[in-house]
Amino acid sequence: MVETTTATAAKPQEHYSFFRGVERNFDKAATYTRFETGILEQIKACNSVYRMKFPVRIGEKIEVIEAYRVQHSHHKLPCKGGIRYSMDVNQDEVMALAALMTYKCAIVNVPFGGGKGGIKINPRNYTVYELEKITRRYTSELVKKNFIGAGIDVPAPDYGTGAREMSWIADTYASLNPGDVNALGCVTGKPVSQGGVRGRTEATGLGVFYGVREVVNVKEDMDKFGLPTGIAGKRVIVQGLGNVGYHAARFFHEAGAIIVGIAEYEGGVYDAKGLDLAKLVEHRKATGSILGFAGATDFKQSAEVMEQDCDILIPAALENVINASNADRIKAKIIGEGANGPLTPEADEILNAKGVIVVPDMYLNAGGVTVSYFEWLKNLSHVRFGRMDKRFSENQNSQILKTVENLTGKAVTEIERRQLLHGPDEVDLVYSGLEDTMIGSYHEIRDTMLSLNIPDMRTAAFVVAINKVGVAYEELGIFP
Repeated sequence: MVETTTATAAKPQEHYSFFRGVERNFDKAATYTRFETGILEQIKACNSVYRMKFPVRIGEKIEVIEAYRVQHSHHKLPCKGGIRYSMDVNQDEVMALAALMTYKCAIVNVPFGGGKGGIKINPRNYTVYELEKITRRYTSELVKKNFIGAGIDVPAPDYGTGAREMSWIADTYASLNPGDVNALGCVTGKPVSQGGVRGRTEATGLGVFYGVREVVNVKEDMDKFGLPTGIAGKRVIVQGLGNVGYHAARFFHEAGAIIVGIAEYEGGVYDAKGLDLAKLVEHRKATGSILGFAGATDFKQSAEVMEQDCDILIPAALENVINASNADRIKAKIIGEGANGPLTPEADEILNAKGVIVVPDMYLNAGGVTVSYFEWLKNLSHVRFGRMDKRFSENQNSQILKTVENLTGKAVTEIERRQLLHGPDEVDLVYSGLEDTMIGSYHEIRDTMLSLNIPDMRTAAFVVAINKVGVAYEELGIFP
């Protein structure tokens, strides 16, 4: 997002650059790595930037649409990253998000380079038919320049887009590439009926939950705050009730956390005793707003909710919501970045000085790209996860259970029987793969932070990413 100030007409303040903020974090982390300057500069640079304008008839007028696709790194192919529809889309933002995707994929061991796309529109201003025309035309522009394909560049949903838009992209690509048996692999986040994978919708929110759960399970770190380990009883505020925020809040609630605050664009609500998430969602559906929820305190400015008392704060909407102007008022002990870039570098410095654990976005919200990787694998293999072994596992479990019951002379209950005999469905395997990824990646970051005496987790995450991408570039042999 671009911030502007007009304090003085003679010398306007320089625009905030999201991409320069990412580079700043990169440069800080690079000092902990062994790579020479040339390799570091190659890792940091955006390899390809595609800025386009194309006409689409909207109603009785022709509208010229501005759009982008950035491929940050080609150290591994395909490139991977979402497409967002927002009036805040600009080249600087898309470049920054593409760079973060490179580092994110490296951290969670997903073999993709980073990419990102965006169309500068407010989707609320268009009909479904008009959005479809814009999406299909955008896809055709990507095809023209070879910026999409299962082995080239694989988009996914982001802010303002979802499974519907991804199905339009897949259909357009397939129609322009007849005979390509891997056409569905050109994009992820599709409906299950169109080659999507079960569990993709909630993947990012679930990844946020798994990541923060691992943070609060480390006794040494929780002792510093005088908190017990585990999620149960922790007070949580979630900023953003979209796909990421809602599912993160749901998984926290189901694990025994107390959701004390929710912030959205219309304002926010807070209740120290805890909010009933399901009832709050129903209230919003009925009234169009989370404000006015029974028993909760209303805040007209949603940013104020983030400043209320809690243990865990999950900013899960847009970037730069925590910055130099409000970071010192944040009371949370743990901040889990569900959104991309919700903290500015200035906010990072303030919160690190206060001893707050900031779990960085490029690790914590990697659940989406991890499960997108699973969907891509499914599309290339042309077989649903679990299809080959579900029945075998159930039959084998049945034989084992029958043998144990015969030997002991005791029978399990029906509930226990169903649990023991259950063979893994696709969603079970997706959840399992995501959980293993988030647990392993967190401890890799934490171990790096401790072994190199790095002061904050974001820098440690960058170090992990730089090391993996740097080794990949060295092994490619592109530096004669």
